[in-house]
Amino acid sequence: MSAPTGQSLHPGLNLGEEHGDDHLEAETSVFGFWVFMMSDLVTFGMFFAVFATTMPLACCPGPKELFDFGSIAWQTAFLLLSSVTSGMAVLTMKQEHGGRGACTKKLVFWLLLTVLLGCGFLYREISDFISMAAAGGPPTRSGYLSALWSLVGLHGLHVTGGIIWCLVIVVGVLVRGVDRRWKLALLRWALFWHFLDVVWIFIFSFVFLGGLL
Repeated sequence: MSAPTGQSLHPGLNLGEEHGDDHLEAETSVFGFWVFMMSDLVTFGMFFAVFATTMPLACCPGPKELFDFGSIAWQTAFLLLSSVTSGMAVLTMKQEHGGRGACTKKLVFWLLLTVLLGCGFLYREISDFISMAAAGGPPTRSGYLSALWSLVGLHGLHVTGGIIWCLVIVVGVLVRGVDRRWKLALLRWALFWHFLDVVWIFIFSFVFLGGLL
């Protein structure tokens, strides 16, 4: 099924008609990936549900003793800024489609900047895990801590996968140019990356800010 001329079946999940057949391919394949991502949303939902059923124990360090809100603020800033830079990468590909040359350089710049911000997020998160363990809050201490480490760690694992995926796209673009394969890969990756930003907002609000209540 193709969209009528001048229209899009799934606005925001396509390339634009100036990309020709690549646009039509994105209409279906990227939407299919979006549907697939809903299964990941269910997984996170289960981890959130488990976390919601636990509570800090009096015998163990709680959120006020374990959370470094300065570091969490940095993590949030890194991830939200990376959402902007990933969006700039997609806009560069859509607006300056030409295969190689200036488009490739700009695209690689935005992608590598996103990777750098993602690495900054992971560095802060891993440092927080180390500090929590040193403060007497390892995941084996209580059900609350197990749920906390599992939920936040699952998100961090996804971020790690997203960084690796982004680097693969960078290599592919440098080797083959911005062809259909890497256009669609970039759209899927950007959708995945924005999804992680949304999940982090829920973690920040529900887990970290909620821990103050």
